[in-house]
Amino acid sequence: MSELLKNIDARTRLAGTNKLEILLFTLGTDARTGRHETYGINVFKVREVMRTPAITAAPDMPPAVKGMVSLRGILVPVVDLAEYAGIQQDSPRDIMIVTEYNGHTQGFLVEAVDTILRLDWAQMRVPPSMLASSTLGGLVTAITELPDGRLVMMLDVERVLAETNKADDDFLFTNIHSLGREDVTVLFADDSSIARKQIERTLAALGLRYVATVNGRMAWEELQRLANYAESNGRMARDVVQLVLTDVEMPEMDGYILTKNIKSDPRFAGIPVVMHSSLSSLSNQQLGKSVGIDEYVPKFEPQRLAESVNRLVLGKTTPVTA
Repeated sequence: MSELLKNIDARTRLAGTNKLEILLFTLGTDARTGRHETYGINVFKVREVMRTPAITAAPDMPPAVKGMVSLRGILVPVVDLAEYAGIQQDSPRDIMIVTEYNGHTQGFLVEAVDTILRLDWAQMRVPPSMLASSTLGGLVTAITELPDGRLVMMLDVERVLAETNKADDDFLFTNIHSLGREDVTVLFADDSSIARKQIERTLAALGLRYVATVNGRMAWEELQRLANYAESNGRMARDVVQLVLTDVEMPEMDGYILTKNIKSDPRFAGIPVVMHSSLSSLSNQQLGKSVGIDEYVPKFEPQRLAESVNRLVLGKTTPVTA
């Protein structure tokens, strides 16, 4: 399994090409449907893959969190993905995928890992709306079909982290107050439902208007529509949208390509772009800067997001407080 992930750092060259590599894995056969589904996770978020070590149970944890393991002196929470997703099956989860994103390390128990697959984000499709009412609910952010006919579902691991971390959401939003600027509109793109809700809550607390999209392609189409509207009314695009906030990983068009498109189009001159991602390592921040982003903000830190929005829109360094 170590061979599976060797030279992972070299994969940073994929950034800015609208390509990604995903690690394929299975959770077992669903006892209710008899189906054996294939899932994927971005290799950027995978630290290592190992046999499941001894897990120490911990009190007062969400049901899907099986406990903690010690990896080189670091305590890592372990989540049973099948149980979390409500998939009823009896297959043993002997493999643990150790992930690292948004400043957190956690282990995901899975039945087996398959291979690493290189794809273009254009091959990843937004899930059909009917999937929202299925067992997986809003857990699937993108779907693609393999040459052998199998469907691969990308799971919203950011949502798993947010819902098993037991953070005090209300505390995260203290000291974020209205900027008194109802004339400011922010357009944002994110494929994670949990991330979109937190962005909306942050922008609402700041008293700003916003336009929400679920991937880079939709954001780019909306920006072009707004630019055409502004032009037809003798205005500039920055008169109708004052800031763009984008995730990195999104089906159809990622945040790097979206940023490239914005920064290379003179119609959007003067509109800052904030990259808002759980891929918050220094290398990812540098990649964001290489395509022209103005700031890079880690996900699930609404106060830092509020400070960046305030600074870029109003030129102030701290949010306005009541």
